[in-house]
Amino acid sequence: MDTLAVTQTEETLRKAVADLVQDLGFGGFAFLHVEPARTIAVSNYPEEWQERYLDGNYPAIDPIVKIARSRMRPFNWVTGNPRSAENQEIRNFYEEANDFGIRSGISIPVRTAFQYVSMLTLASDKSMLRLESDIDQTAAVTAVGYLHAKIEQQDRGVVRSGVCELTPKQALCLKWSAEGKTMRDIAVLEDMSFATVNFHLNNARKALDAGSLAQATAIATRLRLI
Repeated sequence: MDTLAVTQTEETLRKAVADLVQDLGFGGFAFLHVEPARTIAVSNYPEEWQERYLDGNYPAIDPIVKIARSRMRPFNWVTGNPRSAENQEIRNFYEEANDFGIRSGISIPVRTAFQYVSMLTLASDKSMLRLESDIDQTAAVTAVGYLHAKIEQQDRGVVRSGVCELTPKQALCLKWSAEGKTMRDIAVLEDMSFATVNFHLNNARKALDAGSLAQATAIATRLRLI
């Protein structure tokens, strides 16, 4: 936290964290914050892996991210034998991670604003970690929370907007919804059936990975899709 307090650029922040992680005996680190409309990442992983991870939407299939969201506390993990993974998609993910020397580590998730999650992962090329002591959860979570605030404040990291495409009908219905019109209003205005309007809005919500119509309109507005 002391080191982060004096970093002024993205490069010095990345180097500071990388040096600290190396002192702790790990090979690399990755800070990740995922929202439906954007992903923020700061890491010293190989560039090729970072590009694959973001361009391939790996946060959606990464088992470590899923565990972090469900547990919300620091935990150890290993990729183990990729062939024992539950499905081919995860097997492929583990195999690629292993190719880049990501085989075990510690992940520390924290809850951020609006029920989103940020997490810091310390990774190793060892098949299994042997920690001399348990993780100090309070200190770990405090540090990651501070890191999240620092990155958000300085607008640092690789920011990728979600790759979302709406059909013309989906965008039209969503725009009317953003203007405060009900589905019955939209049906009358656009000479559609209520079922058709509901169909387009529901598909738009799924395309934007939104939990509600209100969230879908907010995301679409932020991404300038409507």
